[in-house]
Amino acid sequence: MYTKTVISSALLSGLAAAAPAAPSSGGLTHEIIQILDGQAQGSGSAGYASSHGASSYGSHAPSSYGASATSAASSAGTAAVSAPSVAADQSGTVSGYNDASAPFASYTPTPLTVVPSSFGLDSAIPAIKTLAPTTGLYAPDTQRSSLPTGPTSHGPYGGVPTTTGAVSTVHLAATVPTLPLAPAETYYNTNGKLQHDQPIPYTPAGGLGTNGSLPRYMVESDFDYESITLGLYQEWIELDLFNNGIATFSDEDWAAAGLTPQDVSLISFMAQQEQGHATLLSNMLGETAPPQCTYDYPFTNAREFVDFNQVLTRWGESGVWGFINHLDSREVGQLLAQSIATEGRQQMIFRQMAGLHPMPVWFETGIPQSWAWTFLAPYISSCPENTTRLAWQNFPALHVANQANINRVSPNDTGLWERTDNRTSSPATIPAEDQSCINLNKTGYGCGPAIGNNRSEPLSFAGKQVLLEWDTPGQAVGPNNSYVTAKGGVAGEPAFVAWVAQLNMTYTPLVITGPNSGYTYQPNATVYADGAAIVNGTSFIALTDTDMFLTPFNLSMINPHIVALGMYQAG
Repeated sequence: MYTKTVISSALLSGLAAAAPAAPSSGGLTHEIIQILDGQAQGSGSAGYASSHGASSYGSHAPSSYGASATSAASSAGTAAVSAPSVAADQSGTVSGYNDASAPFASYTPTPLTVVPSSFGLDSAIPAIKTLAPTTGLYAPDTQRSSLPTGPTSHGPYGGVPTTTGAVSTVHLAATVPTLPLAPAETYYNTNGKLQHDQPIPYTPAGGLGTNGSLPRYMVESDFDYESITLGLYQEWIELDLFNNGIATFSDEDWAAAGLTPQDVSLISFMAQQEQGHATLLSNMLGETAPPQCTYDYPFTNAREFVDFNQVLTRWGESGVWGFINHLDSREVGQLLAQSIATEGRQQMIFRQMAGLHPMPVWFETGIPQSWAWTFLAPYISSCPENTTRLAWQNFPALHVANQANINRVSPNDTGLWERTDNRTSSPATIPAEDQSCINLNKTGYGCGPAIGNNRSEPLSFAGKQVLLEWDTPGQAVGPNNSYVTAKGGVAGEPAFVAWVAQLNMTYTPLVITGPNSGYTYQPNATVYADGAAIVNGTSFIALTDTDMFLTPFNLSMINPHIVALGMYQAG
């Protein structure tokens, strides 16, 4: 989970079996240590793996930026307790599978001598004519948005907003207090047996929504309503964006990006998926569900379109993982999970189309709603009158001046501001042909569309200096320029960079170099000891005034301390 600190080998009772024990800090009082499910995790002996394990840099992290064991326990607001017995090591009994065998896999491929030469409906199989139901209980509901048939408009907003700011009521407090473990959260199974009577055969006791009550697939609170409304804003931009790319670029444009008509048809189908997602979320909100808006995109060619999509779907997916288990309506969460799983596949596909490794992480990241809204809002130009507004915050933008350019043969040659514009999620520019990897057919260096790509030179690495600049609060953003950026309500001067990726929040110190500018270094840490590097893929960074201990389930508690928010292209 998200942390910076060393604590005891078990923070919470009942969680020790989730992860291996932490190694000794070796006398370092500030070694980066990770926590998973309450367990201390060492930084591991390996250095930073490349964006997909192609290469490694360094060894143990020589230093880090967390607090001591004592301060960690106190900042978490939870007393450390003794650990129950942990699960047995399951790493295998034969190191490296030296004696592995597969007698069932003795097949020897034969030379290819013939391929199909005739195509069509050559075979007949038994079938009957079937009709889809159009009325009654099993008839499908109507879509809120069908395939677009008319013209759409895009570009920046030039008018004057009539309403400004997020939706709000009376604020009961400036921050959420840190409380101890909930009294009811005490279950721990020590014998592998059922601990309670079963409600029916083959069903263990427990769970929510399992008592036979009729499901109600509607939001159940303001939190639910605002979260799903944000999700609908995201689905609408994806529906328009995918279709806009199909309509804008020619076969020649796609071919220049290495994409075939089959690839384009896949993007077209993803747009159709968004029809279903937008309809689903609209139905769970009711009559005040917002409509589709007008958008301002940052790309001018097919390659930039693909790059923008792999970033946009990253925050779209992560934004849902961040709130889905906080929803009051379990029924809404069920359907939302079934839609966001599709979005995760979309993100992977766009990464493949951009020549990136499809999934260079062990776990996907969850972020709070205000983070997702901060990333999304700058690309919404305007919305129809009386469109439902959101309650989430828009943070000032945090820019990475030397953000790695995914289109370069050597990402280390990336200059300053190689982005299509100054919005934090906009795509990388395309360098000169002799410096571009897009059409390079050389393993380890080419970055054209592929099922998987391993870069010999990773996009980023542990210890890389990261140059940062951030906007001043008070900028107009979002639909009709009607939202205003603001730092967290109690945020002071920025002192740390929070790296949010996978299960971890890791802090590094911020070195101020001038007004709204500074730098830090990419941390060297792993999710588990000797495992995957934490910072990889398309991830998130924030400037904060504190290095408070937080985990994925309470990550939003950092919001009042955020000065600026940005994206980081690590792999």
